[in-house]
Amino acid sequence: MKNSPQKIYIGSDWVESPKTLPIVNPYTGQAFTQTFLADSSQIETALSRAETSFAQTKRLSAYQRAETCEKVTRKIADLSDEFTKLIVLEAAKPLADAQREVARAAAVFADAAAEARRMGGDLLPMDLAPGAEGRFGLYRRFPLGTVFAIAPFNFPLNLVAHKVAPAIACGCPFLLKPSPKTPLTALLLAQVLSEAGLPPGSFSVFPCENTDTEKIARDPRVKVLSFTGSATVGWHLKGLAPKKKVLLEMGGNAAVIVEPDADLDFAVKRIVAGGFSFSGQVCISVQRVYAHEKVYRELLDLLLPQIQALKRGDPADMQTQIGPMISEDAAKRVESWVQEALAGGAKALCGAKRDGSFYEPTFLTGVKPDMKISCEEVFGPVVVLEPYSEFSKALAKVNEGPYGLQAGVFTHDLRKVQQAYENLEMGTVLINEVPTYRVDSMPYGGVKDSGFGREGVKYAIEGYTESRLLLVNPKTP
Repeated sequence: MKNSPQKIYIGSDWVESPKTLPIVNPYTGQAFTQTFLADSSQIETALSRAETSFAQTKRLSAYQRAETCEKVTRKIADLSDEFTKLIVLEAAKPLADAQREVARAAAVFADAAAEARRMGGDLLPMDLAPGAEGRFGLYRRFPLGTVFAIAPFNFPLNLVAHKVAPAIACGCPFLLKPSPKTPLTALLLAQVLSEAGLPPGSFSVFPCENTDTEKIARDPRVKVLSFTGSATVGWHLKGLAPKKKVLLEMGGNAAVIVEPDADLDFAVKRIVAGGFSFSGQVCISVQRVYAHEKVYRELLDLLLPQIQALKRGDPADMQTQIGPMISEDAAKRVESWVQEALAGGAKALCGAKRDGSFYEPTFLTGVKPDMKISCEEVFGPVVVLEPYSEFSKALAKVNEGPYGLQAGVFTHDLRKVQQAYENLEMGTVLINEVPTYRVDSMPYGGVKDSGFGREGVKYAIEGYTESRLLLVNPKTP
């Protein structure tokens, strides 16, 4: 373990605390450094400084906000190797995936710069009734105040960017709580932000205890809560903050429908990538595949060898496609769900084995709808394949369960495209693409237990701001 722990960032200062937090490399299982959990007094300092700084951040010009985001974009690009190394070390994300994440995060800040310049309003006619002659209205959005952003481990830079960049673009101070499993990447971003010219005290970055997380969520100085993580935790925090603006990006149980007219080779390539990237630790990872009975057997025969060919190894190796899960406990949970399915009659075509924190890419058939591996979020390298006979029944199967984040349909029939769009209870329906696909600028988010609100800088800004109308009567008595 390194001798110098990574300090946390509290409202313009790099500080230590009495509470240390070891950072474990999931591949080796060994702690390679440590940081700190913010204590109560440090959290109070962060909240107080953020509230004070709002007087400055809300008055920053569009030019200043955009310029800050552009500085961050350039600096992330300059430090891409360092960011990539940290993501590989603390998240065990395969090197190629980590490199893509860094590039995406830089693009998110570039998008935020553009959105800062585009934030405007509407000129509304108010002379629509007798006696209202000459009146007009100005309708625009204003930043709400301090944002409390809670980020997960699986995208320790890009999902942080999706919370931080909109705050800067619209003029909100923020407190960022990264996952305690992957805080170093966020703390490197804090270094970048500290050099970008933001007003003093306008942001803090720190992990903390769960009890402190709840206190921050309840604190009246926090005006917006933005959370990405499990549904259980997200809904609990929402209950603690009933009067705040809340954006919840939570679990999924992503499904794919493959119709007889689909390009099967392309569908297979995308399903394998969507189901097993980062060992399935993505909330829109392909988990369920429904294949029309006419192509079920062919799809199975195409999928199986490609899944079996996935290369397991050291995440730092560019050839590695499957690394360890974030912890051995996570791998054990997936193992228990798969064993439960097998005991209930499901069949494993490959995988279904654990080696420490590694879980082999697993391909199942014969899974019943009420098995956890089908109806809950596995968040691991497991894909289930089942046949169907009618498109409407496949749509109904996709809608089963509590989640509604994204779903994919492979077809060239425009009638079925429209049917899927109108009937799937999802935040996004993707045609000839897997639900794991995300463009960072798109309005991303779910329905049902997957949460509410949307990410993508433009759409997150709507959650961080409030609209106000100015009505003007230019006439004098």
